[in-house]
Amino acid sequence: MTTKATVKEYMTREVQTVSPTDTVADVAQRIAESDGHNGFPVCDGRKAEGFVTARDILLSADDAPIETVMATDLVVAHPEMDVNDAARVILRSGIQKLPVVDDAGNLVGIISNTDVIRSQIERATPEKVGKLMRTLEQIHGITVHQERRTVSLSNLIPTQARVYADELNGRRYELERGLAEPLVVIDNNGTLLLADGHHRVLAADRIGIEEMDAYVIVVDDPVELGMQRTAEKEGLSSISDIDIVDYARHPLVETTRRLQ
Repeated sequence: MTTKATVKEYMTREVQTVSPTDTVADVAQRIAESDGHNGFPVCDGRKAEGFVTARDILLSADDAPIETVMATDLVVAHPEMDVNDAARVILRSGIQKLPVVDDAGNLVGIISNTDVIRSQIERATPEKVGKLMRTLEQIHGITVHQERRTVSLSNLIPTQARVYADELNGRRYELERGLAEPLVVIDNNGTLLLADGHHRVLAADRIGIEEMDAYVIVVDDPVELGMQRTAEKEGLSSISDIDIVDYARHPLVETTRRLQ
């Protein structure tokens, strides 16, 4: 039986806020200097009083206090709220970020649509891992267990000889926004076989990422694995051995052209 994922597991705890007494000019400057923020929770101390966006201040006087233009009908989440419920609120309200407040009304975090997507990705991966673990145990008659680790990309042995250039762009987009799934790696007596995530690894390598989060399936009694033999046969010993196939040669593109 799986436990529900809660908002507190995925929310951002360090939240930038503004004060009710800050001016429109102050907040406009904060928005202009921020990295992608288009609004802030308004807090009096720790107490959440409202939310102000760039749209709220657009036609307001520079010296107007934020408390006169902020939205006070706050839609908020609670730290113990099911993340799926938070996702529904975000979807139905059309907002991108949901302030998270405790029972006393204090701001304790913020959860965004990006955080919600990440929660769905991370919960989908364990199902994939569980299926692979069962397959390994059935085929090889072995026992395995799972660990969550940070792995060095330089230590990974790929089990897929090629990736497609167009998909690397999509994986890079996900990586830069924190949306990428953890890798799936098999640890067979210290040999780290990359079972899932070849496009993610190549995209990460391109932007200078050296380590990634991974679900690691540890083989309790080391055995020669079929995928390990295949990697050796294809000359795969590091991620630099993976070929990047041009977009024009992607099988989906070729199929589409045949249908035209």
